[in-house]
Amino acid sequence: MTTYLSDELRAGLDAARLAGLKKASRLRVLAGDDFHKVLRLWRDGFAVEAGEGAQLRGLVDLYDGSNHLYQCLIVAAEEEGGEMRYEFKRSTAAMDRAPLDYSRDPEAPAALLPRPE
Repeated sequence: MTTYLSDELRAGLDAARLAGLKKASRLRVLAGDDFHKVLRLWRDGFAVEAGEGAQLRGLVDLYDGSNHLYQCLIVAAEEEGGEMRYEFKRSTAAMDRAPLDYSRDPEAPAALLPRPE
């Protein structure tokens, strides 16, 4: 297969594509104390800019703006086109409260009112 684009032109197009993805995405990943912009997210993983998050591994937290979405265990998959791709070994949805260890009755009252005196 013959390529019709020079290496410089291909690098320029990759840089423009990455800049567009970074600008459009609100997603970010927290690894340790550092946040990294997530370029793309799919069912089994995500991608960050290759130079920015090249050493991500282990347990990370995934956010959409300030909303905590997932706690993930990740492994590096591959680098291609200026992106470093990571795959989920485990992805658990973040909850804003502790999970219940029993089944809650759907007809249960939301709160109790004090008895009038």
